[in-house]
Amino acid sequence: MVSICYCIMLKASIQNLHRYSLIVAMGYLILCQVSRVYIFNYGLLSTDFSGPLMIITQKITTVAFQLHDGLYRKDEELTSEQQRLAVKARPTLLEYLSYNLNFLSILAGPCSNYKDYISFIEGRHIAMKLLERNWKPNGYNRLPEPSPTGAIVYKLFITTGSLILFLSFTKAFPIIYIADDKFIKEASFLVRLSYAYIAIQAARPKYYFAWTLADAINNAAGYGFNGIDAKGHFHWDLISNLNIWNIETATSFKMYIDNWNIQTAAWLKRVCYDRAPHSRTALTFFLSAVWHGVYPGYYFTFITAVPITLAARAMRNNFRHHFLSSRTKKVIYDIITWAVTQLSICYTVGPFLLLAVEPTFKFYKSMYFYFHILSILVLLVLPIKPNSVKSQVHTSNSNNDNNKEN
Repeated sequence: MVSICYCIMLKASIQNLHRYSLIVAMGYLILCQVSRVYIFNYGLLSTDFSGPLMIITQKITTVAFQLHDGLYRKDEELTSEQQRLAVKARPTLLEYLSYNLNFLSILAGPCSNYKDYISFIEGRHIAMKLLERNWKPNGYNRLPEPSPTGAIVYKLFITTGSLILFLSFTKAFPIIYIADDKFIKEASFLVRLSYAYIAIQAARPKYYFAWTLADAINNAAGYGFNGIDAKGHFHWDLISNLNIWNIETATSFKMYIDNWNIQTAAWLKRVCYDRAPHSRTALTFFLSAVWHGVYPGYYFTFITAVPITLAARAMRNNFRHHFLSSRTKKVIYDIITWAVTQLSICYTVGPFLLLAVEPTFKFYKSMYFYFHILSILVLLVLPIKPNSVKSQVHTSNSNNDNNKEN
């Protein structure tokens, strides 16, 4: 796939380069995922070629779109972020292969921007990030040489804890039980809802483990430095894929999305959300579902996420300002929205873990389709107010500001 897309990058017109790359890369990925699921009949827990192909697909399309921005579009047509990331020359074969197939991210990612990666390879990565910040007031007479050791040790601690939780807590609450006929028949609605919440919470540590370890590996190689803050603290979170604290304390559906699989969210924003002429939220969720694979559960999850996202946005725009007049009201608002967010994530993610159609319908039927119904009612009843959020999927660089706002 890398070879084919490199030929496209060399031979295709710069006007259509990004389209051809997206179609070929996604088409190749879909064919491989179909063969994986329906021909080879691999099980749920198998580790195979589809994982690395998903990361490579992100990288191929990332550099294609950023090359299109740099060589074809005018500066006034680009956002400030697109201007910063635009690539002004076609990569050489060595640069292209290094970016797509480097050992740091070949297995579990994350995907990073082409210019950031090339700066790292050429030894300009840390100096470039330091020069973006005002570092002299922090007591430095020359550019410091930040060490990733502290960040690596912290991330390995998180990785170890996540692995322990996965081997104990996750195994004790199998997700398939939420679609078990006997359990659905005998348990009350509150028991079913409570178990679903616990089981889906228990599924998170394996993602915490893989993404945090991948981040630590990149940091150990010297990649991932993201500058220095006003207090003189070095940050190694340029390509971090999640923020566990913000995930567990999210008070909105958007805040959860912003902090989960951050680099994939950034990729979706840059290749789809920022460029779609209409229905940006729906198209972004659809691309995310196709990229994840061909299991029906993925599509149930992302289709369900569309009305929930829109309903959450409508609720926030209509009610949040009423709770900002006092700290007590704000605390009450945060507690309520945290609980609703956790329930909405539980409801939405269930099919993603169940994968198949039959258990998904059993699960939603046992839940009485309550979040589907509530979301549609909210959208029908509440007035649509101007959205203060510029985009549903944000880059990792803007997550801190968004989380403070939430």
